[in-house]
Amino acid sequence: MAERLTSELLPGTLYLLILRALAAGPLHGYAIAKRVKDASRDGIIIEDGSLYPALNRMLVKGWLRAEWGTSDNNRKARFYSLTPEGHKQLTQEAEDFQRMVRAIQLVMRTA
Repeated sequence: MAERLTSELLPGTLYLLILRALAAGPLHGYAIAKRVKDASRDGIIIEDGSLYPALNRMLVKGWLRAEWGTSDNNRKARFYSLTPEGHKQLTQEAEDFQRMVRAIQLVMRTA
């Protein structure tokens, strides 16, 4: 099992992970965290204390929209989805992340 990452995420990666989780369609907060956890094979755990403030910031930035609905377990939940601006931001965040990974790899090989 991979080492779990929580608050140790690189700055900016939380937005990338949330945007990517929502790329396939609307999800409520718990489902976003679960999708990231499952996709990372339990390697990345997004805690509520990080997730919901990030979602609110992303709403303010116009990257997400939110609507109330009913979850699979019949509870009222806020479902988040990407706006057109959110789709653009996902592309930008992914490109920025790849540039950072390449730069870190260069340092690791040469330093």
